[in-house]
Amino acid sequence: MSGEGIPQLKAVDCHDLRVAVVAALWHEEVMNGLIEGAKRALGDFQVDSWELVRVPGSFELPVVAQALTNASFDAVVALGVIIRGGTPHFDYVCQAATDGLNRVALDTQTPVGFGLLTCDNDDQALDRAGLPHSREDKGYEATAAALLTAQTLGRISAQERLG
Repeated sequence: MSGEGIPQLKAVDCHDLRVAVVAALWHEEVMNGLIEGAKRALGDFQVDSWELVRVPGSFELPVVAQALTNASFDAVVALGVIIRGGTPHFDYVCQAATDGLNRVALDTQTPVGFGLLTCDNDDQALDRAGLPHSREDKGYEATAAALLTAQTLGRISAQERLG
């Protein structure tokens, strides 16, 4: 199970961060769970200023994530799900979305929470979606990771200014 060894991420006060959540529309039940997990994390971390933006699918996550970083968000959380099918389409979309989100984070030096599920079947996705019967909550985890990374980058920036 992929959740083995997960760190316990302690919620801290992030009320001063401006956060965007960009979420795909495909697989409504899974996406609803991921978005609810992100909302729980935003609440636990006391984020007051956040916005939800929906995109057609996971392939569109990187370009919108980049636009959101350019709109002065301190962190972006990307949520999506890609279920393996009978064609190589799965591999292409997974690779493109993953590489694109990584590029956004590196090019903009803005944390991008990686909440993109890449699963073999619907059951795997539902088990990671943060639903009442799920064993994992990837929407929460991706949001917490983005927030904690934004705080780390903020500390590094403050140290650089102080010399």
